[in-house]
Amino acid sequence: MILAFLISLMLLQVSGGDTLSGALARTGLRSDAEERVSPPENEESADIDVGEIIFDHIGDEYEWHITQWKGKSVAIPLPCIVIDEGVHVFTLHHAAENGYTLNENGKLVNAVTGKRPVDLSITKNVLALMMSSLLLLLVVLFTARWYKRHDAMKEAPTGLAAAMEPLIMMVHDMARENIGPDYRKFSPYLCMVFLWILLNNFLGIMPFFPGGANLTGNIAITLVLALFTFFIVNLSGTKHYYKEIFNPDVPVFLKPVMPVIEVFSAFMKPVSLTIRLFANMLAGHIMILSMVCIIFIMAKYGPLMSGGMTVVSVLFGVFLDALECLVSFIQAYVFTTLSCIYIGLARQKE
Repeated sequence: MILAFLISLMLLQVSGGDTLSGALARTGLRSDAEERVSPPENEESADIDVGEIIFDHIGDEYEWHITQWKGKSVAIPLPCIVIDEGVHVFTLHHAAENGYTLNENGKLVNAVTGKRPVDLSITKNVLALMMSSLLLLLVVLFTARWYKRHDAMKEAPTGLAAAMEPLIMMVHDMARENIGPDYRKFSPYLCMVFLWILLNNFLGIMPFFPGGANLTGNIAITLVLALFTFFIVNLSGTKHYYKEIFNPDVPVFLKPVMPVIEVFSAFMKPVSLTIRLFANMLAGHIMILSMVCIIFIMAKYGPLMSGGMTVVSVLFGVFLDALECLVSFIQAYVFTTLSCIYIGLARQKE
């Protein structure tokens, strides 16, 4: 878990970022090009930029935007840490003073050379990763403390332990059925994966801090989880598993072809795990935000149209939120189930 956490931190530094226009608007760092294409302030344009709102939410950024209050942005400033001829630490509001600006992808670059420094900043997704991992650690420790202080054979669990037991037993049974006799050494990883994905899926659909970060909709995160499954599968594989890949029992004329297909299939497994979780969670965020934006898009068409579409938008938004809660559980379950199946196939003896 700790190793996955550290690798995720590193990959988050190079994953997709916040839209430039949203970040620049909140920090005052506006490029010359943006100034030239910006419409005059007195131009009547009630349209909102739906794309910017959506990508502002699902992308990463150097501060955590909370809300708007009296026309001003309320955000948590996060430390920008870059290594470029020394270590520089600053917030995004002071980026220009330190010689940095944002590129078209919303990432810090040297204002003079335009080159990307080594960026170790604590971004929104990095902070969310830290908080969710700490929260999961606390949940697991408090659950373990209950079992340490009570005899589970004589007393039914209560509180947090009662909520965690069915989830842990579900993963435990899943591992036993799909992996086989030695399933216990893989259960800790599978439990961690299931609970971490489930927790971050739910936090992602929360509309207020500390929720709202799009961790499981970030392909860097899902890639790290899938790679851990990939390495566990292939490092714990038996001789029979590798025989089926490189020397399967097939007709002679298929001998040269089957190893290529099997190796390709082995590499496609983490790809499918990565894209399935990433795409489903990202799509859910986009759908919910799109329904909310309908309210503001229809505002200029008068009170009747605006009021009617607001009711429709709210109803569909509530439905999509409920659907996303179901999808959050299903995606955590599917990722864990497929991991169990892949490990079980690699542990076959004959």
